[in-house]
Amino acid sequence: MANKQDAINIKKPSVGIIGCGWLGLALAKKCLEKSINVIATTQSETSLTTVKAHGLHGHLLSLPLAPNDTNQYAVFDQDILIVCFPPKLRNGQKNYVQKIKNIVKFSKNSHVRKVVLISTTAVYQGHTGEVDENTPLKLDIEKVAILAQAEQQICSINDDCVVLRCAGLVGPERYPGNFFTKGKVVKSPNAYVNLVHQFDVVEQIFAFITQQLPGGIYNCVSEMQVTKQHFYEIAAKLAGKPSPVFDQLSELDLGKYVLANKLRQISPVQHQYDDLIAWLSTPQND
Repeated sequence: MANKQDAINIKKPSVGIIGCGWLGLALAKKCLEKSINVIATTQSETSLTTVKAHGLHGHLLSLPLAPNDTNQYAVFDQDILIVCFPPKLRNGQKNYVQKIKNIVKFSKNSHVRKVVLISTTAVYQGHTGEVDENTPLKLDIEKVAILAQAEQQICSINDDCVVLRCAGLVGPERYPGNFFTKGKVVKSPNAYVNLVHQFDVVEQIFAFITQQLPGGIYNCVSEMQVTKQHFYEIAAKLAGKPSPVFDQLSELDLGKYVLANKLRQISPVQHQYDDLIAWLSTPQND
């Protein structure tokens, strides 16, 4: 007869992570700590070696897939699928939507019951002022249109699926004081900084894995209201770097300020790093 602990373990979902890089690996390690089975994928043998070195099961998955690909990928045999590879639109790649379509097709033909797409607040490009999930997107901008199409592909699977629009990610190995190369000019110095710490993102994703939270589109960002100039001057100083050069000609550009009220209302997670200036002073604790 199964005991209570066995019953608890049976209810734990299995997790597949497509794109087990900086963020995906942190999530995978969290799942392992909580005794949740994880299958992770990477696009290179080198990355796969890193994944396996952390005690994870994984395999190669290079997207987009060939039209005649009939392989049985173990990652699609999991209950919940986390998609967290970057769109790489800055690198000129235009096949992000096709990659997501591949994932959607395989997910619908398997027993995956929930997909969580790690998207980006860059989908609000072209806006100024406060933005939230109800803000109409400027689909005439190519980057926005691509991101929006990918998000809608995920939402089309079922009502439990989640799109988590993350602000700029910081955390271990991503310290903001190192963001700017010498001589680079930072535009919009009076615009708000929209960032979020890796730890808080992992905790939010984990909540969607382990709890019955409603699906949908959510912003994930720290709550601090700090200008770029103030934040990055502090970050550079604490990193022992010269202060970035700020473009004063764009000082009237106030940029966008991403709100995450919707996520905070439904999630039990309280962000540990809402005050990223306080975190800047203690980078050894990230």
